[in-house]
Amino acid sequence: MIIHCSQKLAAKLPGVSPTPLEETSPLGSWHGHLFTLDRRQCAMFCHDASRYALFLPGLRKEHFAELGGKWFRPLYLATLAAMGCSVAQLRKVELALGPMHFDTATDRSVQGSLRVAKQDLEAWVYQVPNVMDLNPLAMSCRLNERPATVYGKLVWPDRAMLEVVAGL
Repeated sequence: MIIHCSQKLAAKLPGVSPTPLEETSPLGSWHGHLFTLDRRQCAMFCHDASRYALFLPGLRKEHFAELGGKWFRPLYLATLAAMGCSVAQLRKVELALGPMHFDTATDRSVQGSLRVAKQDLEAWVYQVPNVMDLNPLAMSCRLNERPATVYGKLVWPDRAMLEVVAGL
């Protein structure tokens, strides 16, 4: 699986390819962005086809070395489980993810969807005293229960991701 990184995120990760990589995962690729909320480094990921979003707050330097395997993968699988995916589907997803690769080839449309998701998240952050009080699983699920656009077409990210998972 490939995560197309923003310049801020790519600067923190080891082994980011400066050339575009070829996607081989049946799940498709993702975009990732690093930003700051409440003086904490936070990452947000957006699936290219479905605009399914994941939010990771409070990342530290040591987290970036294991971002794909230890942080992204469990959160993604937990959000799918929260949406009602069966254990068999989760196993198929885990196998389909494969090893994580990072590059800097980004798409403006997906980056726009990341920006909108970040704005929605920032509006919700004001309801809690600290960004570290946010549950990444709950916030990721909440981000996917709102409509998004993919090249002008309206989609519901949670439903679109369930279709992708059902296609495995």
